[in-house]
Amino acid sequence: MKKIALITGATSGIGLTVAQELGKAGYTVVVTGLFDDQGAEAVKQLSDNGIEAEYIKTDATNEEDTDKTVKQVGEKYGKIDVLVNNVGGLGGRMRYEVMTTDFYRKVMALNMDSVFYATRAAIPFLKKGENPSIINYASIASYNGGGPGAGIYGASKAAVLNMTISLAKDLAEYGIRVNAVSPGTIDTPFHAATDRSIVEGWKNQILMKRLGEPQEVATVIEFLVSDKASFLTGEVIQINGGQDFR
Repeated sequence: MKKIALITGATSGIGLTVAQELGKAGYTVVVTGLFDDQGAEAVKQLSDNGIEAEYIKTDATNEEDTDKTVKQVGEKYGKIDVLVNNVGGLGGRMRYEVMTTDFYRKVMALNMDSVFYATRAAIPFLKKGENPSIINYASIASYNGGGPGAGIYGASKAAVLNMTISLAKDLAEYGIRVNAVSPGTIDTPFHAATDRSIVEGWKNQILMKRLGEPQEVATVIEFLVSDKASFLTGEVIQINGGQDFR
């Protein structure tokens, strides 16, 4: 039976590229998202490349919605082999002095709650998987606190980093590996709200003097979930072109 990969928020950007990479590696991929048109387009792109793919509309920040989706996938296929907690985002910028509680909760829900809900729901099905694996996303902001107005984003991603390590300890007895990738500045729509000249200026802080590409994140994830990484768990892999993240 083919391996099953559930990738949250994967109708575009890095998530869709990860779906393509895992699909090429032989996985059936299930992608989630909020917009049906994007979901349909994602499935078409994947199918056109010979990848078995399915889309399920899901609000990753909603506990009941996430539980329902994960259960649907797990019961349909009898297992989940890989969970990629791809959902996350900056959510905007707001400094602490003027930060509203609603903004704080929105960013924490997007980056932290989404990981917790999906992971908790997937564990019973991952126990039935083959070389089961969870991939989370930390961030360069997990280490440096983020830029101006992005402090709570950095805090939420630091929490994901810590959760990755604690989950690895919690799930090792079941053979479930848990790792994270920590992307630096990747050229995706994530940075669309930032002036492009500023984004281009970030290259000066990167040893390789360029931005990363989604494919360069996706190939690392494909390695981490493969048998080639069977003795790796609780690790955070920096993908930042030599950008100083401390």
